[in-house]
Amino acid sequence: MKRRDFLTHSALAGASAGFLRAGAPAIARAAEESPNSKVRFACIGVGGKGDSDTHDAGKHGEIVALCDIDEKTLDKMGEKYPNAKKYYDYRKMLEEMGDKIDAVTVSTPDHTHAPAAVMAMRMGKHAFVQKPLTWSIEEARVLRELAAEKKLCTQMGNQGTAQDGFREGVELLRAGALGRVKEIHVWTNRPVWPQGIPGFKDYPGIPNHVHWYEFLGPAQDRPYHDGYHPFNWRGWLDFGTGALGDMACHTINVAAMGLGLFDPEAAEVVETSGIVDDQTFPTWSIIKTHFGEREGRAPLTLNWYDGGNNLPEDKRAYKSLLHGEDPTGSGLLIIGDKGSFFSKNDYGAEHALLPKENFQDFKKPEPSLPRSPGHFKEFVEAIQAGDPSKALSNFDYAGRLTESVLLGVVALRVGGRVEWDAENMKVKGNPDADKFIRRDYRKGFSIHA
Repeated sequence: MKRRDFLTHSALAGASAGFLRAGAPAIARAAEESPNSKVRFACIGVGGKGDSDTHDAGKHGEIVALCDIDEKTLDKMGEKYPNAKKYYDYRKMLEEMGDKIDAVTVSTPDHTHAPAAVMAMRMGKHAFVQKPLTWSIEEARVLRELAAEKKLCTQMGNQGTAQDGFREGVELLRAGALGRVKEIHVWTNRPVWPQGIPGFKDYPGIPNHVHWYEFLGPAQDRPYHDGYHPFNWRGWLDFGTGALGDMACHTINVAAMGLGLFDPEAAEVVETSGIVDDQTFPTWSIIKTHFGEREGRAPLTLNWYDGGNNLPEDKRAYKSLLHGEDPTGSGLLIIGDKGSFFSKNDYGAEHALLPKENFQDFKKPEPSLPRSPGHFKEFVEAIQAGDPSKALSNFDYAGRLTESVLLGVVALRVGGRVEWDAENMKVKGNPDADKFIRRDYRKGFSIHA
């Protein structure tokens, strides 16, 4: 069987890797037999973060298709990959190019992550999707379950996960270096886009190079404005997930993996700059998420602060807990009864144990996690080996992390405290919150079969 025919048939059967001989994944076997055995990528969203994701795909595989709703962005990338076919609608691209694609990258605004990824994954395509994995909790659950059902290799774009310092941090947290952990503080310099603003009064016409219908995707109709595209969509409820959704998958990542921060019991809004309306997230917010006992670990609370310079100084409770360290613009502090773990950036790789004098003789635990060849490369190697676990930010992990993060967004939308039933994916005693857990999809863009 030809390589492309084999991969197509095995994908449609829901298998991420077949076997041509005992113990040999199909794509790995094909690599031995054919010089043209690179993973074939279709890249959905090729501007912004999609620019680097596309180049990563081109570096580690072969790009056969490009998709973007902005023709200027699409044409610019097309000049770099002239053999790739260009589209502005991912649905048409997948329908026409399905038998020529092994994997997709999805680097679009948050609200279209899941619709694009679900369509590709149902066709048996491996998926690299930017953080946050999805716009809603339901979408994160669907992507996680779909990856497992289809045995697909997946990776959420969370590049810090691949750094050696990050994995060392996870190892020392798992080893109990901090003792009993009860409290975590996380802060960010986001948003760096407009939030806490009313809707626009004047709406210009849609530029000729923008395919607005395809940008809206699953979101309900609204007129075009350059305050949405190409970047400032992050602060708008219909398109983005605010500062929390944008950065928490990065900044709490080391704590989530090291301490098992999944299936929280509740989330609550401590304080914000103003009530969330039906347009944008507030200028700043403080949110507390509560985690119960987890495999013998003590219950803890995670305190989230966003707003950057807009967050009032007297609201920054974490500053007095840093033992004199500079808090930096973004960071993470995990407080245990034996000491604290302080990450000086969003990724957890550059960290210190505090107070420093108590850890002068500290010895790192023996490595228990593999060291990464690179965030995108390990995803490609997972595909070639037919082993989804080789990509550490796979959807089994990233889906659970995203659900934990987005419960804080649900609390913001509700405007108070929500008690969470993770197993049944609902807010206890508040059926009105259901609309913030899932969305009402516009026809043609639903994630539901």
